[in-house]
Amino acid sequence: MPSTETTPREDLSGTGLSGIVDALRDMQRRGERIPSERDIAQLFDVKRHQVRKALDELRKAGDLKPPRPRRAPRAAPRINEELVRMTNPLEVIELRILLEPGLARLASMRASPAEIAHIIEKSATPLGAPYGETDLAFHLAIATASRNQLAGELYKVLRQVGVDARLRVPTGGQPPCPKRTAERDAEHRRIAEAIAARDPETAEQAMRDHLRNVLRQINARLDAIAA
Repeated sequence: MPSTETTPREDLSGTGLSGIVDALRDMQRRGERIPSERDIAQLFDVKRHQVRKALDELRKAGDLKPPRPRRAPRAAPRINEELVRMTNPLEVIELRILLEPGLARLASMRASPAEIAHIIEKSATPLGAPYGETDLAFHLAIATASRNQLAGELYKVLRQVGVDARLRVPTGGQPPCPKRTAERDAEHRRIAEAIAARDPETAEQAMRDHLRNVLRQINARLDAIAA
């Protein structure tokens, strides 16, 4: 049976990835249970994204079992119907501007290599792909990679409210402009690249700039309707 004793605190803050991997392998050789990411980071005084990379190395080598899959999310709460009735498109995008830059910041510090690859993949719109679905997939990938489960679930509710047909701003039946799709992909790419570079400041600002552009487009469409 694995030992329940814990390794004394060890400062590995100045070592690289290999030092953390070696320390974890030493724990396994002593028969100790590998603790959670948070506990490892505190134990060795290292960043959680470094811990995540070290655990990925152990899994690739077959020295550590894959993480347990998260429980499937439950159905969205019934309150969504009431939320749709009480809000409007401007409130939805305003709340996104408050929430999503923070999620991008967290993702830049916490995302696993696989999650970063997924974010980069979703930053581009495949030829013929639905405009709204590809946008949602990109932003949900970042929310998931933030590793804040509560914020991620709140974000899903927010987007469910936002995509409700009663809150969509009419486009006059016109398909998305190819120029705007290219601009949006460029904005998404800047966010994805900042997350991949582990640059929380740039990731946060790039997301804020992107959503402010979305806000300007919504205002322009609402003005056109009112004219």
